[in-house]
Amino acid sequence: MSVEDGGVPGLGRPRQARWTLMLLLSTAMYGAHAPLLALCHVDGHVPFRPSSAVLLTELTKLLLCAFSLLVGRPAWPRGAPPWRQAAPFALPALLYGANNNLVIYLQRYMDPSTYQVLSNLKIGSTALFYCLCLRRRLSARQGFALLLLMAAGACYAAGGLQDPGSTLPGPPPAAKAGPMPLHITPLGLLLLILYCLISGLSSVYTELLMKRQRLPLALQNLFLYTFGVLLNLGLHAGGGPGPGLLEGFSGWAALVVLSQALNGLLMSAVMKHGSSITRLFVVSCSLVVNAVLSAALLRLQLPAAFFLATLLIGLAVHLYYGSH
Repeated sequence: MSVEDGGVPGLGRPRQARWTLMLLLSTAMYGAHAPLLALCHVDGHVPFRPSSAVLLTELTKLLLCAFSLLVGRPAWPRGAPPWRQAAPFALPALLYGANNNLVIYLQRYMDPSTYQVLSNLKIGSTALFYCLCLRRRLSARQGFALLLLMAAGACYAAGGLQDPGSTLPGPPPAAKAGPMPLHITPLGLLLLILYCLISGLSSVYTELLMKRQRLPLALQNLFLYTFGVLLNLGLHAGGGPGPGLLEGFSGWAALVVLSQALNGLLMSAVMKHGSSITRLFVVSCSLVVNAVLSAALLRLQLPAAFFLATLLIGLAVHLYYGSH
C-alpha cells in the first residue's frame, strides 16, 4: 500500500494494523467534532468563547508534545536544533489558528451534517495545492473523482440553502423540541469556502515542511504548537470583553478540547509518514460517523439530498484510491 493509498511503505503487519487503527480513531474524532460542538449549546448559543476552546486545545497539544519529548529524550538528535528550523512552523500555526476559530463560528450558519458534507470541498483545494507545492500529478480518473466531490457539495448546498433571516432571532434548531433540519446560510457557504482554501494550503505546507526536516515528530510538533499557543493567546487577549478562559465550559466542551488535541497529534503523524491525501480520506470517511451521531444525538432528519451527496462522495473516494 502506497502513501497515496493511505498506507506507509515498508510497514509490517503489526505496524500497519496500528496505522489503520490510528486512521480509524482520527476518523471517529473528526466525525464527532461538529455534533459535540452542537451539544455544548446553552439556550441556543455557545456559552464559551471560541478562542478559549482553540487556545486550550493548542495548549493541550503542546503539553502532550512536551511530555512525549521528556519520555523519549534519548532519541533526540545530538545538539540543539537551530531555531531557524522552528521559524517555518509559524505559517501553518497561523493558518491552523484561523481555521480552528473559523470552524466554531461556522456552526452558527449551518447544521453539523451540512458542515461535514460541504467541508469535503477541501479535497479539491488540498489536491490543487498538493499538485502545485509537491509537484504531484493526478490521473484523469482521480481528477474525475474530485469533480464528483464538488458535485456532491453543490448538490447538497442547493438543497440546504435558506433565508438567513429564518434562523434568527431565537435558538438554533438543536435547541428546539423538534428534529433538527438541515440548513446553511449564504454567509455560511462563503465562510466554508474560505475554510476549505486555508485547510488545503495548511495541510500541504505542513506535509512539505515535516518531510523536509529530519527532526523527530514530537520536536516538530513542539515548534508548531508553541507558535499555535502564542498566536491563539494573542487572539484570545485581543478579542475584547467576553467570558473568561474557562467560563461556560462543560463536560462536552472539555471532550471537544481533548478530542481535537488528540486528533491534531494523530494528523501530524499522518502528515509526517503519510500524505495530505491520506488526511482527506480520513475526513471524507468521517461523514459516516458524523451522520450517525447527528441523527442519534440531535435527531437530525436526513432527506434524499443528503444520501445522494453521501453516495457521490463515496463513489469519488473509491475512484480516487482505486486508481492506483
